[in-house]
Amino acid sequence: MIKSLLIGVMLLLYFCQAGKAQVDVVFTDLVWSDEFDNNGAVNAQKWHHQTQIPAGGNWYNNEVQHYTNRTGNSFVDGGFLNIMAKKETFTDQGYTKQYTSARLNSKFAFKYGRVDIRAQVPIGPGTWPALWLLGRNISEPGGFYNGTYGKISWPDCGEIDIMEHGIFPSQPTNFIGSAIHTPSSSGNTVNKGGILVNNLGTNYHVYSMNWSPNQITFLLDGVAYYTYKPAVKNASTWPFDAEQYLLLNIAMGGFAGTIPSNFTQAAMKIDYIRVYQNTLVDTQAPVDFTARIGAVTGSSVELLLNATDNGSSILYDVTYGSQSISTTSSSGIQKSLLITGLNPNTAYTFNIRAKDAANNQASNNPIILNATTTADSAFFCAGTSNAAQQGSFTKGYLYEFKTEGNDVKITYTLLDEDKTGLFAYLWRQSPFGETNMMNAGGKTYTHTLTGQTIGSTISYGVKFAFAGGLSVTQYYSYVVGSRCTVGTGSFAAPEVYYNNPVMGILTVHAQRKIEKAEFYDLLGRMVLSVSSDTNSIEVDRLPTGIFMMVLNNGGSRVIKKIVVQN
Repeated sequence: MIKSLLIGVMLLLYFCQAGKAQVDVVFTDLVWSDEFDNNGAVNAQKWHHQTQIPAGGNWYNNEVQHYTNRTGNSFVDGGFLNIMAKKETFTDQGYTKQYTSARLNSKFAFKYGRVDIRAQVPIGPGTWPALWLLGRNISEPGGFYNGTYGKISWPDCGEIDIMEHGIFPSQPTNFIGSAIHTPSSSGNTVNKGGILVNNLGTNYHVYSMNWSPNQITFLLDGVAYYTYKPAVKNASTWPFDAEQYLLLNIAMGGFAGTIPSNFTQAAMKIDYIRVYQNTLVDTQAPVDFTARIGAVTGSSVELLLNATDNGSSILYDVTYGSQSISTTSSSGIQKSLLITGLNPNTAYTFNIRAKDAANNQASNNPIILNATTTADSAFFCAGTSNAAQQGSFTKGYLYEFKTEGNDVKITYTLLDEDKTGLFAYLWRQSPFGETNMMNAGGKTYTHTLTGQTIGSTISYGVKFAFAGGLSVTQYYSYVVGSRCTVGTGSFAAPEVYYNNPVMGILTVHAQRKIEKAEFYDLLGRMVLSVSSDTNSIEVDRLPTGIFMMVLNNGGSRVIKKIVVQN
């Protein structure tokens, strides 16, 4: 391979792909790479073989292999790094195992940047190929950085899994996953995404990770499919403000399942690994920063934001009252930011700042905007369900149909926590039609039907598309201009009376005993659950705002909208 002649072309493709990829920062300077051009053993100046077995004599997750530094398990041939997992009896460190493989640590660590790895991965059962990163400060005997920097344990060091295969038994064979491990999840695989890959086992694909101070985005062949961006960044949710190093390996068994009796060997072949950063200090602040008010409803205000910068993205910080929210948009592209959960007929002041990824502030910061929400028409129907006409839901979804003049605003919030890479499409039942819905923050999506006739009946559902599949809600019928609780027969609504707005204590009277009361914010997050004293509920722990109250009454549920004024 004459890869050196292709680097210029590949860089051009890289920039084109990055522009499409929904990353917040484009990294342009190649700072480290391995093109694997020299046949034989791996480059000892760049790679360390991690072979020391953890205490107890086995690798983690019930894996059954020895990692070795032999060229039979890792070598360069024809421009490709080969990591070979083999079935063979091998004794090392006093333990005999029936499988060998290789685990490489890069002798290069970095903070923030983009990693591109072009590779072909094995897909046979029992194999667990992985491309990933660990914090350089991890205390792990046998690791390259342990003696110099090893101070903290896993997952406090943070782990970034660019690509893993073979550990997703509920997914098709051609599914690869990406994940983030932090102290906030106790190491569990909670923050994750995945994607189906065409010809996974036979074709080469570029597996990428784009890591900025704000978020970590995973890409396949230049297209983003999962982003980790916690709302609150601290040592628990964001241990990613320190250097990390690369790891390449194939594990055997454990989470990868049973190894077939006829297994002999499997190879992961890597064409190149490239790490990009921005080496020049960015001192140019965003210019042409503008902000104005867009659509205003009884519970939301739209902010229209724009600015340009020499980088790829602009970060906007918005504060109002005691609340704050941040969002990112491409340079020169207007950003529509919908502030939800507001009280009707209330004046709000929004303090808005713009900055770039290098924290250069716009010269006209802050822009201050004032807006007053409209009176709440109260002509709405709402409900919660996990019923699906296609696919399935775990926790389910919230839905609301609300008449505003001659328009109907339809809002759906997905409650499932296991679905990532989310998009939503409104389905009209008859005649069938599909329309993109606008993300209103979190897993809430909205669409407004204009020019509706008061008294007419409409019927809509939503398709949620996510990494690895899709699920479609039931169709729900709504009479335009009505005030009700939407639902099917399984959601019979007994009479419920309660004080609204509420301060301090919510008093609820119902025909049947309330077994449990749940409260959701407008991003679909459960913020309070009460299963005792359900007729007198202390809500002073909730912030001021609008919430959906779900009352469970012996097999039926009632969904009501409440305004908390603490």
